[in-house]
Amino acid sequence: MNAETAILVAIVLPLAGALAIALAGRIGPNLRETMTLVTSAALIWVVWGMLPTLMADGRPAVTVGEVMPGLSIAFRVEPLGMLFAALASGLWLINSVYSIGYMRGNGEKHQTRFYVCFALALAATMGVAFAGNLFTLFLFYEALTLSTYPLVSHKGDAATVRSARVYLGILLSTSIGLFLPAIIWVYTAAGTGDFVLGGILEGKVAEPEVGLLLGLFVFGIAKAAVMPVHRWLPAAMVAPTPVSALLHAVAVVKAGVFTITKVIVYIFGVEFLFASPSSAWLMYPAAFTIIVASLVALRQTNIKRLLAYSTIAQLSYVVMAAAILKPHAEVGAAIHMVAHAFGKITLFFAAGAIYVASKKTEIYQLRGIGRRMPWTMAAFSIGALSMIGVPPTGGFVSKWYILAGAFEAENLVALFTIIASTVLNAAYFLPILYMAWFEREEADAKPHGEAPFAAVLALCVTALLTLGFFLFNGPVIELESQVVRGLT
Repeated sequence: MNAETAILVAIVLPLAGALAIALAGRIGPNLRETMTLVTSAALIWVVWGMLPTLMADGRPAVTVGEVMPGLSIAFRVEPLGMLFAALASGLWLINSVYSIGYMRGNGEKHQTRFYVCFALALAATMGVAFAGNLFTLFLFYEALTLSTYPLVSHKGDAATVRSARVYLGILLSTSIGLFLPAIIWVYTAAGTGDFVLGGILEGKVAEPEVGLLLGLFVFGIAKAAVMPVHRWLPAAMVAPTPVSALLHAVAVVKAGVFTITKVIVYIFGVEFLFASPSSAWLMYPAAFTIIVASLVALRQTNIKRLLAYSTIAQLSYVVMAAAILKPHAEVGAAIHMVAHAFGKITLFFAAGAIYVASKKTEIYQLRGIGRRMPWTMAAFSIGALSMIGVPPTGGFVSKWYILAGAFEAENLVALFTIIASTVLNAAYFLPILYMAWFEREEADAKPHGEAPFAAVLALCVTALLTLGFFLFNGPVIELESQVVRGLT
């Protein structure tokens, strides 16, 4: 198929998969899970099949229809979107394998609904990744919020539903109250919302409105979890671990930082923002979020809540890198999306495996667990070292590029923030590793082994990806360098 057709197939395929999963669920769990794996594998084949066209500087596009004059539903493949789509589609397959082990091992109810909503969320993710304008992006951004709500509220008890409402309320109120007005402003000022390399707002929006419009975007795109619009993310930790992995590594938070980066590059334009004094504020909430979220993570006793605040901090690395407005930092932002995805999904997979095997959820309960669950804790250790930025993990590569951009810009705030947060990351991850590997297990601990094979297999794969990305990151750098070359 040609690239234009492939764009539409990438969006429709998970929708068709959701229907097939729902029908297969009436027959039996094996067929249902087979349909999940087949659909996710087929999505990889479709999405990754567009890479050669993109690497050859092709930019396939397709318009589905026009809602009203100047407002169309359109899709276009460009490097940032391709990176996001390739990452999400690849991790969906691994997450699906993990989900089989987790959902069965934990005896979760409503598993068919779980797999259906997961597929719907991936369809929305593909729409976000390939959106050709702000209107299309907004439609699929909202679809992603709505399709993940049933996943967050999966358990169905009163406490879970309350937390899920916080998740839904913050994401919908910010997108409708801030993100949508920003989009309307852009269409009114520029006459279009199309994503154009170099931006569309130069000469259309004057000072100090540039800074105000940027604020509407940054805080309206709450999926990026820049403080103070971050509370939805810890609230969502009531969801099953595969959903947490979806939220933190595969789709939701990546949709947030991807959208902010795309708005900076394709709507404002890096050069236009760099020349606008009123946009300089973005560095400070990003730096504040990184430091404060790291300090909050340092105080957590629950494993998943620690990982949630770690995610909030790590996401703002991407926002800060984009705000540095230098080529190395822009590449670093893209690399960090990948490195964080591999490392954080590994950490959540490991936390879920620990829960399935031992029902342990608190950090103090991890004493000596490395002896009982060596594969799981080895993977957890790799993910933790990547969050710190220790070689040979992918997190080292992304921090290197962001630091290079900060040096290039002579940005002392960014330099201090990266160094301080690295120390804080080490302060809350290294004690866990020491406790797991070198302390003795509690005397009354119940015997247990590893989680089901599917879960352990998935977390080992993502741990290997975290290590492998340290060496094999060239295609990502080359892909995102196409954007940088277009800006210079």
